[in-house]
Amino acid sequence: MSKEEDFIEFDDSEAISFIMEHLPEELKGQVSEDDVQYVLDLVCDYYEDNNLMDDDDDDVDSTVSEATIAEDDMFNYIWRTIRKERTVDLSEDALSAILDGEYEYGKSIGIYTEEA
Repeated sequence: MSKEEDFIEFDDSEAISFIMEHLPEELKGQVSEDDVQYVLDLVCDYYEDNNLMDDDDDDVDSTVSEATIAEDDMFNYIWRTIRKERTVDLSEDALSAILDGEYEYGKSIGIYTEEA
């Protein structure tokens, strides 16, 4: 198969809709689409900072390389950044729910697989 056939596109708009729909009821009024977009941007920053992104010279998009993601490390990285930048006002529970939603969206489109 060619790289283009293997490429799975992560669509931010679809991801945001998916995450917003899957938030726990108690968080639905507390988390905005802008909050989710900010966290998705930080997820990408985490991947880049940890060399988990494959840059394709022929394409503007990057893809996540096949790797095991340390969920606690990613959460801590994003949580520290949120606290430092003060761009959004999210609780730890809200951040966790957004990251869970991002993971579920990624699984639904084939980006992530669960380890056995």
